[in-house]
Amino acid sequence: MRVGIPKEIKAQEYRVGLAPAGVRELVAHGHEVLVERGAGEGIGMADATYGAVGARLMPDAASLFAEAQLVVKVKEPQPEECDYLSPGQLLFTYLHLAAAPALTQALCASGASCIAYETVTAPDGSLPLLAPMSEVAGRMAVQAGAFYLEKPQQGMGVLLGGVPGVPPAEVLILGGGVVGSHAAMIACGMGARVRVLDRNLTVLRRLWRQFGNQLETEFATAEAVERHCLTADLVIGSVLVPGAATPRLVSRELVGRMRPGAVLVDVAIDQGGCFATSRPTTHGDPVFLVERVLHYCVTNMPGAVPRTSTFALNHATLPFVLALAAQGLGALRRDPYLAAGLNIHGGQITHAGVADSLGAAYIPPAQALS
Repeated sequence: MRVGIPKEIKAQEYRVGLAPAGVRELVAHGHEVLVERGAGEGIGMADATYGAVGARLMPDAASLFAEAQLVVKVKEPQPEECDYLSPGQLLFTYLHLAAAPALTQALCASGASCIAYETVTAPDGSLPLLAPMSEVAGRMAVQAGAFYLEKPQQGMGVLLGGVPGVPPAEVLILGGGVVGSHAAMIACGMGARVRVLDRNLTVLRRLWRQFGNQLETEFATAEAVERHCLTADLVIGSVLVPGAATPRLVSRELVGRMRPGAVLVDVAIDQGGCFATSRPTTHGDPVFLVERVLHYCVTNMPGAVPRTSTFALNHATLPFVLALAAQGLGALRRDPYLAAGLNIHGGQITHAGVADSLGAAYIPPAQALS
């Protein structure tokens, strides 16, 4: 199969769908790999490095999409990339369609089969292709929050870990999954007072075993969210409903009652965000103020550390890329966990969470593939 790796064109996105090591694996398995010139620049990988492992370098995205049977990306296709997609082509990337009706419509119109990293599952119900970037984003969320708590950044002027005689900042994490647990690790390590709210007692018990008395955990009721938001210096939103829009846990009214200069980091913004006041931002313009509370809602946080993020993501995606390259849609028919990643096929939405969030018709993947 011809596998295409285009250069990412989303604003300040420096990751790449496959590093040279992954390209070498595909070539060794008999596949042809097309790489757009400059695709690896953001991670320090020159075109010559890709050429040395057997890739064919393409001058631009248009020519790459025209030849590739399987396109492997990192972020959702931008409008001009949607125009390049064609019927029968396979697209494998992050999509986050529940909060993107226009993109969903464009991908349906393209006729391509679109497989989303974030909804591929594992036998234990986990999300193996979302986990690596969730680990990165969780760790980055605390770094970003600590930075924007500084007064020159419009924060309240609080050092996250405090100093002897001065208490540390209070960090509230909504959701104790992969993002939340990694955020808790960094926040605890920086000396903050950290509390995680979650509605899953199994998650809370896991966090208790991992962190002990270093971390406070509490069942996530509306009352608990309100009570702790009012005293928090930094709130990290890390709630996830796979494939579906994120529930809004913090209302605009509650944001208006929070401490002036507090910081909200919405890691769930790709799926719509869990704060009512959230809106997507970029690395170039990452924050905005609402009700004197600073909001950080960058939709591709791991793109700021592209080298770490690319290698972490590639380690997770490569086995699935190899399966798709070898078997095409047959890989989805043989593997129900990979089939769970199919969001669009034949112009129809094939993920229930996406369809529910957009109020659209849904067809099960098995039925669509048959």
